[in-house]
Amino acid sequence: MRLEHEIEASLRELEQVQSRIRAASPRYAERISPAPVDIDRLQKEILDDETLLLEFSLGEERSFLWAVTDLTVRSYVLPGRGEIESRARRVYDLLNRSHRRQVRRETELAIADLSQILFGAIDEIEKERIAVVSDGALQFVPFAALETGGVPLLTRHEIVHLPSASVLSVLRRELAARPPAERALAVIADPVLERDDLRVASGRSEAADVGPRNGDLLRSAEDTGLEAVARLPYTRDEAEAILALAEEDESLRALDFDASRKTVLSGELSRYRLVHFATHGMLNSRHPELSGLVLSLVDSNGGPVDGFLRLHDVYGLKLRADLVVLSACRTALGGEIEGEGLVGLVRGFMYAGAPRLVATLWDVRDESTAELMKRFYRGILEEGLSASRALRKAQLQLASQERFRAPYYWAGFVLQGEWR
Repeated sequence: MRLEHEIEASLRELEQVQSRIRAASPRYAERISPAPVDIDRLQKEILDDETLLLEFSLGEERSFLWAVTDLTVRSYVLPGRGEIESRARRVYDLLNRSHRRQVRRETELAIADLSQILFGAIDEIEKERIAVVSDGALQFVPFAALETGGVPLLTRHEIVHLPSASVLSVLRRELAARPPAERALAVIADPVLERDDLRVASGRSEAADVGPRNGDLLRSAEDTGLEAVARLPYTRDEAEAILALAEEDESLRALDFDASRKTVLSGELSRYRLVHFATHGMLNSRHPELSGLVLSLVDSNGGPVDGFLRLHDVYGLKLRADLVVLSACRTALGGEIEGEGLVGLVRGFMYAGAPRLVATLWDVRDESTAELMKRFYRGILEEGLSASRALRKAQLQLASQERFRAPYYWAGFVLQGEWR
């Protein structure tokens, strides 16, 4: 009990420090609470003729949806927060289990029900791309799995998620002012997490715990209910397949012990346009500041190292990446803080310089993730597709396979941020 009080006190102190940072850093404040973009500027400078912006605002008695194109603005009245959020949470829960045959029909009905509430009053969506600004529990729903006319949105549209149109404006302004990174691809994957891993030189097998007893990692694991952090075997296959698509002298291969917190914090990642992480993610909605990525927890001799890349570490990175991919569990989520929305890894990497990210909404499967990522990077590096088009193509390819047809395998991957 005493330890819990000390932890709570430390976290309150951290929140106070973050508040002072918000007050002292104009750049941080602009990212967290950017100046609103008026409709005229939104239509002329941000939207293009291929994009429909859908922005939701949930209220206690009634909610609103604004549908904005480069030429039109329409608004729709929706049911109150409680009705929408209860359906959104149900859809999220069922999508997490949609690979189980017994809930397949129930999932289809729940998706149709939520889709009718959200889109029932909208005429046919003619735009190629849908940019979604969600609110409340809708932030946990992959809109690619929702439908119009009984057809999943992904079938006809690219889907992009945004914190807000204002944040997109800030991202574009900063991106236009910085030079591009000189190298193509950095892959940080398949870290060494346990002392009895065969990659440890000493071959120690007597200590089968989860690496060192890192305090923040343990506290976050307790909050999230994670009992163990074991090796993800398919992340190796995923990393090798991605690296094979880029020239060796244009790539950073940070695998095994090199998939470390030290590597990430060294500044080396600032040289790469594409940055890919394939490891465990830890989303702590109770204490968002304890969210992070789990990197190598032991060295080559089996000794403990700090391998927990915390959210504040991410905020401190200086990236010039065009795209960051967080191929780990629930990396698109975060803790909802009043006035700031979801605070998590996506927000941290955007602040660090990434205008767009691919992240996940639930605990994704190791094998299906590897398959999807191979197709995704092939679209970007070999076919020259944008990230949003490459993700849509990869998801459609995965969904066309019988064993990966369920939305559980593909719908949890979302693109957040700039689509251009």
